[in-house]
Amino acid sequence: MSTLRDLAEEHTDLGPPDIDHLTRLAGDWQLLSDLSFADLLLWVPIRSGGAGQRTFLCVAQVRPNTSSTAYQDDQVGKIVGGPEVAHLDIAYVQGRIWREGDPVWYGDTPARHEAIPVRLRGPDENIEVIAVIGRDTNLSTARTPSQLELNYLTTADDLAQMVSDGTFPPPAHPGETTSAPRVGDGLIRLDAGGKVTYASPNAQSAYRRLGFNAHLVGEELSALSSRLAADPLEGTDAAERILTALRGEAPPRKEVEARGATVLIRALPLMPAGVPIGALVLARDVTEVRRRDRALMTKDATIREIHHRVKNNLQTVAALLRLQARRVDAPEARVALQESVRRVASIALVHETLSMSSDEAVDFDGIVDRVATAATEVAATEITVKMRREGTFGVLPAEIATSLVMVLNELLINAVEHGFPAPDEDAPPPEPSLTPPAPTGEVVVSAHRFRKQLHVTVADNGRGLPDDFVADASGRLGLQIVRALATGELRGSIELRNRAGGGTEAVLVVPLGKR
Repeated sequence: MSTLRDLAEEHTDLGPPDIDHLTRLAGDWQLLSDLSFADLLLWVPIRSGGAGQRTFLCVAQVRPNTSSTAYQDDQVGKIVGGPEVAHLDIAYVQGRIWREGDPVWYGDTPARHEAIPVRLRGPDENIEVIAVIGRDTNLSTARTPSQLELNYLTTADDLAQMVSDGTFPPPAHPGETTSAPRVGDGLIRLDAGGKVTYASPNAQSAYRRLGFNAHLVGEELSALSSRLAADPLEGTDAAERILTALRGEAPPRKEVEARGATVLIRALPLMPAGVPIGALVLARDVTEVRRRDRALMTKDATIREIHHRVKNNLQTVAALLRLQARRVDAPEARVALQESVRRVASIALVHETLSMSSDEAVDFDGIVDRVATAATEVAATEITVKMRREGTFGVLPAEIATSLVMVLNELLINAVEHGFPAPDEDAPPPEPSLTPPAPTGEVVVSAHRFRKQLHVTVADNGRGLPDDFVADASGRLGLQIVRALATGELRGSIELRNRAGGGTEAVLVVPLGKR
């Protein structure tokens, strides 16, 4: 299904500012739909191929959470014209809210049509109609309205007039979403003096959590919010935001904390026809949400600290092994200890990255680059070997990253040391005139994702594998570690083979699905 922006750009002459305004409207109009107990359909006139009656395209739709929908089928993408859109055409041309007409039927569902022009103030202060909202109410569930419903409908009419005036939706604040609070969370209506004229039961409950047990009606909400807040500065800020809405501006949302409870409030100005008549305050009890957030933050901090300590412990182990290697006289034992140092250090790299991350995943490219650099520095060869990475590993979960870094460490060390071995010390030196220039080796690490698998290739242009080489029969500890981790922990496969152009390549395939 195409988005609002896609449909508008393809079928209309609306410019970027117009489309941006309609996108913001569609992001905030659930409020109007819920207050109206009605479906909202956003209609825009499409490009005309010639003379004739105007046709409209539905680019967005929202259903009410407070009532039954008038449409069982999605209307987005529908193009209509003729008598069916006469009310839309009147609202678009005359620039007024249309409420006349008899109910219409959609199958077995009777509905009442209304049309609200959508205006946008341009840079030259001209205000023009750019679209029309169809407000369609399912009449099959009509009943005698309660006080709550009457206040909802009155507020909806005020917001509809503000849409027509071009003052709703308000400008978006950085970092805010349109998900909460909503009408059902708690609604408070204020008069021009800032006193509560209506508070829904959920709004009353939210303020009761903050410590106010009396009825909200008649209270000056800004002063009350300031008085209840546990932090005087936070209370003053909350009060100022409510007063800002009363002055005709839309401030950012604010959380009020008191007595262990947290209530998120959003204040919106009510100024139909440009006249400030009060404010609409939405209140949501987010106490449990914030408690879970704090618990998760504590858990994340604990996990990061654990990774930091594991990294420190691994570095301590590597340092002890390094000291031991210096005291060992046997060359084979010294080499074995040095290899162990490299393996421990590669694992420490993963935990170091995880200690700085907010989740159990790491950007693996940086780790590969550091391991590759270390491999060229410590490998026993007199040939200059360059490391290069192609493609990207992306973000990998910790359980894959820890095993994969050990596999790559072994493959890179093998590629350098066995693909470009140091010259035989017992061999006679070549004649000076026949001495070739020092060769340059290259090891390339390639990575790409395909069908929920990570394909990794470590290739070199060295001397290649011996003719009698059998990977499964190799007694090298490094290759045994590679096979065990690749087929065990990583649940993948590993293949070592000679390259057609010379050299060796190791091909590793790792599944990235659920483990």
